Amino acid sequence: MTSCSNNADKCSCTYEPCSRKGNCCQCISYHWEMRELPACLFPAEVEKTYDRSLKKFIEIYSKQI
Repeated sequence: MTSCSNNADKCSCTYEPCSRKGNCCQCISYHWEMRELPACLFPAEVEKTYDRSLKKFIEIYSKQI
């Protein structure tokens, strides 16, 4: 990804010291290296737990399918 606009106004991450806040390209890359997903893909109440795991994502959304 060569360029990525700053989306700070749409970023739902509540982890304040995050250096990638608003930079979706960096955020996705960072989390995917750890087999996680970014905050914006989780409901607010789950995002606040900082559990960004694929397991948690599947647990939440498999109930809706």
